[in-house]
Parts: sequence; structure tokens; C-alpha cells
Amino acid sequence: MNMKAFFGKLIYVLPLVFLAANCNSQKQTSKTEENKTDTVLKEEKKSTNGFAMQIPEINQKSPEGTEIALSSLRGHIVLVDFWASWCPPCRAANPELVELYKKFNGKKYQKGIKGFEIYSVSLDNDPNKWKAAIQKDGLVWKNHVSDLRGWQSAAARDYGVNSIPASLLMDEKGAVVGTNMAPAAMEQYLSGRLK
Repeated sequence: MNMKAFFGKLIYVLPLVFLAANCNSQKQTSKTEENKTDTVLKEEKKSTNGFAMQIPEINQKSPEGTEIALSSLRGHIVLVDFWASWCPPCRAANPELVELYKKFNGKKYQKGIKGFEIYSVSLDNDPNKWKAAIQKDGLVWKNHVSDLRGWQSAAARDYGVNSIPASLLMDEKGAVVGTNMAPAAMEQYLSGRLK
């Protein structure tokens, strides 16, 4: 292959590599943002996987413009899922989340557990692309939120999210059960909490 043909193909491949790497790369933050995040997390005990043990509140707007607080789901087992419409690995993971939701939402759980919910936090900037991805991927749960600030999202900062997809599973009392769990591990946990 000659150099001209090599560089011609490279021009088509590099944007795809950049896009895939972008959603899994470390976000760039200023020193002041890093210090602010460190202060928030130092005040709380950190788990070994980097998420704060005491869950910071998230209260952002839904696609319809109404605010949905994470704390409004207290009593439920909640999967907090950080994603974006522009992130190919996030979109590839969505069918498994839909399957998990359909399998465990609406089931009867042990005493004190109201049910299972997913709280999706989008790192999108464009509301139309965010809404279109929700529709296209069939994300049927109602708890979709975003501040439409991309990597500058307050929720991503407060949770120390540096790459997506990222998730944490909380029990009905708001304690972290696990982070970035495989669907089979989440299924096992949820099955163990059923009546």
C-alpha cells in the first residue's frame, strides 16, 4: 500500500477511534473544579471503587423540563446510570438495561423495598439528541435527567465520573451496593431481594 492510500484510509478511521475513545477517556477539568470535587468527596467516606458512600443528591431536569430528585426514589433499589447519546459503548449497553428494567420493575420485593428503578443521568449538551436517543433505544423508565452541560455536569463532578458508561446500584436505604456491575451481577442481587 502506498503512503497516499494509507493516509486516505487513516482520515476515515481516526474520527471513529476518537469518538469511541472520547466517552471512555478522562475528562479534563480545571484545578479549581478538581479541588472542589476533592473537598466534596473528602467530607464523605469513599468506597474502594471511587464512589462516595454517602450519595450526593442529584436534582436535574427531565426531557419534559420537570426536576426529578434522586432522593425521590428512596425506598427503591436504584441503578444510577451515567451515559450520553454520543457515547457508542453507552448506547451498546442500553439494550441490557432495558431488559433488566423490564424483568425487575413492577415485581414484588422484600418488606421495605418499593421496587426497582433506573435513574439515568445524561452527559449530553444537545436536548434533541438526548431525547432522540431515549426514544430510539427504548429507554422506557421515567427517570431521565440532565443539566445539558456535558462533562461539566454537576452530577458527574459530584460522583467523580471520569468516563462513561458508569453506574452504581443503591439499595432501598441509599447505600451503594456496587459500581459498574455486570448485568448478571445486578440480576443476581435483584433476584435475591425479591419476595
